[in-house]
Amino acid sequence: MYVIFQPAEENEGGARVMVEEGLFERFPMKAVFGMHNIPGIEAGKIAVKAGPMMASYDMFEITITGCGSHGAMPHKGIDPIVIGAELTQKLQTIVSRNVDPLDPAVLSVTKFHSGSAWNIIPNEAVLGGTVRAFDTRVQELIEKRIRELCEGTAASHKASISVRYERRYPPTVNHAEQAALCERVARELVGADNLILDPKPAMGSEDFAWMLLARPGCYVWIGNGTGSSGGCMVHNPGYDFNDSILPTGAAYWVKLAETALG
Repeated sequence: MYVIFQPAEENEGGARVMVEEGLFERFPMKAVFGMHNIPGIEAGKIAVKAGPMMASYDMFEITITGCGSHGAMPHKGIDPIVIGAELTQKLQTIVSRNVDPLDPAVLSVTKFHSGSAWNIIPNEAVLGGTVRAFDTRVQELIEKRIRELCEGTAASHKASISVRYERRYPPTVNHAEQAALCERVARELVGADNLILDPKPAMGSEDFAWMLLARPGCYVWIGNGTGSSGGCMVHNPGYDFNDSILPTGAAYWVKLAETALG
């Protein structure tokens, strides 16, 4: 049995680098397991299932280069802010009008940077955001449409638009055999009433997915609490880890190791 301590878990994909640098060759293992606390589920309950648990994580950065001008003379320039605003609206049509409604997907523009003065139309604007999906075909479609919309928008405004698109994490997909093992361990530990067997997959992402591509395994959630008792979602200034779930989480790992190795 090995315990994996991973750096760069957020955004930079430390799990991928560990796998690429020979984690499973240096430390041979038949399966790999992970756990994450989840606000919104009652404290101490455990959620597990085979199949998708979390979505992929892609990021994009779009640089719009126009032509700066005096704010009082917009006709003498090419306004990248107007183009960026138009493009932000167009990007929202990709999921709503191009992706099959039965295929979960999210595209969010999360940043828009441009300008530094009240009276100057800037030369450049930068948009950025994230894309989430459970299917690589959906990822490919969304990336293709982002590039097409940028190309068409640039031509219509006589501007220049470049796109940087990176696929950071694949979907987190549990393997059936290992999910069944984790279900049995969780049932014995917390009881059937505290076991969630069909949790709704989350559009958040997890770079543990890279390890699940390299070895069979299972990723489970442990409830962090609801309402004011641990219910504030992660990646939020109000998030608070619920210390009361530590004994259950630790006991899960001990029982999983004993069961898997027994």
